[in-house]
Amino acid sequence: MNHHRLFSRRTALASLAGAALAGATAVPASASGRRTVRFATFNASLNRGTQGALVTDLSTPDNAQAQNVAETVQRVDPDVVLINEFDYVEGGAAARLFLDNYLAVGHNGAKPIRFPYHFTGPVNTGVASGVDLDGKNGAVTTPGSDAYGQDAFGYGWFPGQYGMLVLSKFPIDTRAVRTFQHFLWKDMPGNVIPEGYYSDEARAILRLSSKSHWDVPVRIGHDTVHFLVSHPTPPTFDGTEDRNGRRNHDEIRLWADYIGGRRRSAYLYDDKGGRGGLRPGSRFVIAGDLNADPYDGDSYDHAVRQLLDHPAIRLPHTPPASAGGVEAARLQGGANASHIGNPAYDTSDFNDTAPGNLRVDHVLPSKGLIPGANGVFWPTSDDPLYRLAGNGTTVPTSDHRLVWQDVHVA
Repeated sequence: MNHHRLFSRRTALASLAGAALAGATAVPASASGRRTVRFATFNASLNRGTQGALVTDLSTPDNAQAQNVAETVQRVDPDVVLINEFDYVEGGAAARLFLDNYLAVGHNGAKPIRFPYHFTGPVNTGVASGVDLDGKNGAVTTPGSDAYGQDAFGYGWFPGQYGMLVLSKFPIDTRAVRTFQHFLWKDMPGNVIPEGYYSDEARAILRLSSKSHWDVPVRIGHDTVHFLVSHPTPPTFDGTEDRNGRRNHDEIRLWADYIGGRRRSAYLYDDKGGRGGLRPGSRFVIAGDLNADPYDGDSYDHAVRQLLDHPAIRLPHTPPASAGGVEAARLQGGANASHIGNPAYDTSDFNDTAPGNLRVDHVLPSKGLIPGANGVFWPTSDDPLYRLAGNGTTVPTSDHRLVWQDVHVA
């Protein structure tokens, strides 16, 4: 299958009418020895503008946006899910509050969902670098401003903003988790750091990951599936040097090298000093808001194709899709009308003239796993659950959609 095939933007998929709900639960191990596990990613926009605000919002069960996020997760009922843009709070207080006050409570008829296992950790967003990364205002080290965010290791107004959270119904081997928060961009051979933009001082300390890259091993029966999660920087909000586009490309490349065999991954080192990438033959699922569409938007050199065309990845017959994405592209127009990619595969509703709606959230299984059903939670306007998505102008939950992929684990 040629994954660069160009699809018509105006192709509406009638079979997607019921895809928004897609609430089938995981199937237990069958007589064939296979277990169906639903992996998902959701940029839930559970970030806040000030440190501590997320804990405040989640401390009571009545925050409307958090209720909508929880209901969305409950409707799809994933077994393992990455939540992007969930502010990191040391000690895990925000994660526990979200689990107890929102996910464990049914919303509007949706059944409560429990994740006995979770993982979260520090991220680079909002962590002061101590260096003038953008060449303006000197090194800004006082949190709470755009200038501070520009000089942080990853853009953020305070440490932990836009963090990540992994939730799982299956045990997580926390001792075997690998994180790559501190890996330096300059240490990636053949990197695409913009020449002449960063000072020598900045190049010497600039980390590659704008948040972090995590290898989270999930134990499914006697098997292990590595959940490889990240949230690369958007390839925008920069200048002609394209520093964010280039960083996004190399953040995605980290996973392409990590799963690419010993020779290709030998240069990598994790935060504990472990070298190299994933052991050949290991099974994995790559997930996250990768901020990269294979055809449209501002990606540098079609960055996500590094994964979509990777020989270690086994793509489903068709990508996760929705009827809501088709409807939104048609009604909103703008840049959507000139897009190359199929709007059924869009996962973000940016509702503007540029870049339009894009396919930026991905769940990609490896060889050794058998892809099953999948979908994008994007109800159409005639669906009762449309209230969770909104029309792009009104954003009741997030400007991204939850994306899920079932895999059969032998």
